[in-house]
Amino acid sequence: MKIYTKTGDAGETGLFGGKRLAKDDLRIEAYGTLDELNSFLGLLHDMVSSEIHKNRLKMAQDRLFSMGAVLASDPEKPLMVKNIGEADIEALEHFMDEMNESLPALKNFILPGGHSTVSVCHVCRSVCRRAERRVVSLGMGSEEEAIIVRYLNRLSDYLFVLARKIAFELEVPEQIWTAPE
Repeated sequence: MKIYTKTGDAGETGLFGGKRLAKDDLRIEAYGTLDELNSFLGLLHDMVSSEIHKNRLKMAQDRLFSMGAVLASDPEKPLMVKNIGEADIEALEHFMDEMNESLPALKNFILPGGHSTVSVCHVCRSVCRRAERRVVSLGMGSEEEAIIVRYLNRLSDYLFVLARKIAFELEVPEQIWTAPE
């Protein structure tokens, strides 16, 4: 099977269901940003050593792939993929609560850095925030898009806490922001 189809050479791409859109359409930008986030999560997954972190990152990657499929589908046709639900959001909240139990109280703003794995975690967080903004730009016209926004919001919070947890586990001091004088 050939990977290239040449159907996008004129600046358009197809959604599941056959509808064609310009490659710079908000919908394409939204699921493209989810794909970018998924790629960075794969890098982060490969950098962490904890099986718990690996499993949770893989779970997020699976959800992001499903979300991408929702956004890559013609919104006027029935969906053929599993939707993301409340249980997925609650799982992220549970993971954050669990990690926060062992972390010192947050008293300052934290800058990305201190260790390459922590920095990649923050890259994932910031790409996640952009993905959230792109989905919001679609207008949240469906229940699927609304739950995706909520999941991405929680995922970015999770990635912030994960960055702190990884720094803690690696015994790397957090990079505290200090205002210029």
